[in-house]
Parts: sequence; C-alpha cells; structure tokens
Amino acid sequence: MSAETDGQGRLYIPKDVREKYGEKYHIVTYEDRIELVPVADDPLAAVREAAGELRDASVNDVRADIEAEAKAEARKKGDDR
Repeated sequence: MSAETDGQGRLYIPKDVREKYGEKYHIVTYEDRIELVPVADDPLAAVREAAGELRDASVNDVRADIEAEAKAEARKKGDDR
C-alpha cells in the first residue's frame, strides 16, 4: 500500500487502515524511513492490557522468568552461559 501527500503535506490514511489502527499515530523517524505507530485512545488501559498478568507478579518473579527465558534462548543457540 502506498500514499502520497497533498500540496499542503497532508497524508491521507485509507479508511480500512484507520478502522483497524485508529486515528492517532506517533511519527517515528529513522535515517532511511519513517513509521506510523498507532496511539491508543486510552494509553493507560492499553498498558494495563499489555502488562496482563505481570501486574500481579513480583519483581523477583518477573526477574526469574526473564532469566529462565534468556537461558533457554542461549541453550537453543548453543551458548553455554
């Protein structure tokens, strides 16, 4: 999918994309490209949803899960850490 800006620099996002991702976006610029990142209507609710079960986990539980995942990934790649 592609789009062009109009004479005033506005970019029109197709309706199906807006319906899927919403009306607000952060513009992230890189050396060779830009990205539009959807912004939730209620950012706090989005964070709570993304955190899911982590909200009720202790710091030690989260740390142990991260360490276990890192060790499993290292074993999978053949590291012996």
